[in-house]
Amino acid sequence: MTQTPEIAIIDPNTLTCLGLRGLLEELIPMAIIRTFSSFEAFIDDTPDMYVHYFISAQVYFAHTAFFLSRSPKAIVLTSGESTPQLSGILTLNICQDEKALIRSILQLHQHGHSSHSTPQASNTSPEHELTSREIEVLTLIVKGYINKEIADRLHISQTTVISHRKNIVEKLGIKSVSGLTIYAVMRGYVEADAI
Repeated sequence: MTQTPEIAIIDPNTLTCLGLRGLLEELIPMAIIRTFSSFEAFIDDTPDMYVHYFISAQVYFAHTAFFLSRSPKAIVLTSGESTPQLSGILTLNICQDEKALIRSILQLHQHGHSSHSTPQASNTSPEHELTSREIEVLTLIVKGYINKEIADRLHISQTTVISHRKNIVEKLGIKSVSGLTIYAVMRGYVEADAI
């Protein structure tokens, strides 16, 4: 039995916590996302149970000793160019549009944590596996094509495309394009850079 991954967001900015939490819940529906407004609240909650920490730069610099020993799990939230370069520490610029932010999170997963298998990847049972045609449709959805464009590219009807989309959602339990995107990247169907 695999454990449900838990992710902590530690940032005194409530809007940052809520926005990032919403995005992560959409991208990783099987994860539990917890938010903390202070390092002290985070420490009171068994910090080593989390697979990742998304930490504001302010909290990171105030508690560097704690996070340095856990650097593979730590992702520092930055605001564009204003944060000093952190060597060996993963960072995420939260001052980007949603699509760029999703791409950055996918690249963090792909490049920073490629040695870890994901619970979603190990839980796939044969009845949830996609057919080769569904994978083709999924790939085109992730690349931003609409139903008519997918139908034209694959030489099938729009009704068939809609049917494939419905089957993909039912098999995977993922309704959002963002969620389907992370699934496709984690499976290797598309490269994060191709999105």
